[in-house]
Amino acid sequence: MVESVEIIFRTFISFILLWIFVQLLGKQTIAQRTYHLYIASITMGTIAGNLAFNIKVKFLYFIISISIMGSIVFLLNLVAIRNHRFRKWIAGEPATLIQKGKILEESMERMGYSIDSLKQALRGKDIFNIDEVECAILEVNGSLSVLKKPQYQNTTKQDLNLLPKAETAPVELIYDGKILYENLTKHACDEEWLMAELKKRNLAVKDISYAVVGTKGNLYIDPFQDQLD
Repeated sequence: MVESVEIIFRTFISFILLWIFVQLLGKQTIAQRTYHLYIASITMGTIAGNLAFNIKVKFLYFIISISIMGSIVFLLNLVAIRNHRFRKWIAGEPATLIQKGKILEESMERMGYSIDSLKQALRGKDIFNIDEVECAILEVNGSLSVLKKPQYQNTTKQDLNLLPKAETAPVELIYDGKILYENLTKHACDEEWLMAELKKRNLAVKDISYAVVGTKGNLYIDPFQDQLD
């Protein structure tokens, strides 16, 4: 019974420590984007797992071990962010596998990447013919980024001159019968314009529950008393 209680306690503590570890290093730990974070995830998981059920080893030893590993990874992460010189050694760097439509065999061999693996990754990008690829880069997290040759790229609205007019974020102007002056100063329209728009609709500020300028510049007004047929 005592051992069962200890295992429950250890499991709870191991979860808390892993939670703190992920919070300190950020969401990139979950994605395991770099070499050191990938290694850290495996190691920290192993330590936490042993902490949960291996009651033969003292609890303090696990705390010391997971704290040291967390500190090492945190420092490596800090160095990788601030120092470009050491970043490629700590976090790794992308490798170009296809350049100007040509497969770079030396780069493929250095990365341990076979033609079959390359074709499989390309099929994951809906590319079944290698000759469609202009450039392919193997990212640090193992994903493949692909740039198609111009003749195989999808047509965009910009190519057809069909780009819509620029849109802006909605701006709330009136809420619960009060003008939001702070938002009004951020918008191109001033208080005089707002009052003129209300006058057109035979409305006063106190009559309005909510008023907002939409993404396309249109004014939407919701009065307290809606006139419904």
